[in-house]
Amino acid sequence: MKKIFGFALGLALCISVSALAQDNPGVKQDSKDAAHATAQGAKAVGHATVHGTKKATHATVNTTDDAAHATAHGTKKAARATANTTEDAAHATVHGTKKAAHATARTTKKAANKVTGKDDDQPK
Repeated sequence: MKKIFGFALGLALCISVSALAQDNPGVKQDSKDAAHATAQGAKAVGHATVHGTKKATHATVNTTDDAAHATAHGTKKAARATANTTEDAAHATVHGTKKAAHATARTTKKAANKVTGKDDDQPK
């Protein structure tokens, strides 16, 4: 009998506490305010996360673009330097070939003149 009486007393106590909580509008309002504050905080964190992710993405894109531009610039610069060096080498080769051709022509003319008896060099 004591068990049944204790159970009934406990059940009555639980029902009365829940009835008191429902009668107190301040507790309900506090619960609603806490739920809204939690939702607003979660929303703010979500927005901050999205903003930070977008900011990081744009920074990565900008850095990648800068690296691509620098690579393209360096490649163009190296190509121009190679072209200039190649052109300089070609000019030097042409100049050397012309110089050698003139020297060969002069030497051949001198040899031909010596054979024929004409000598451009006057004796001293």
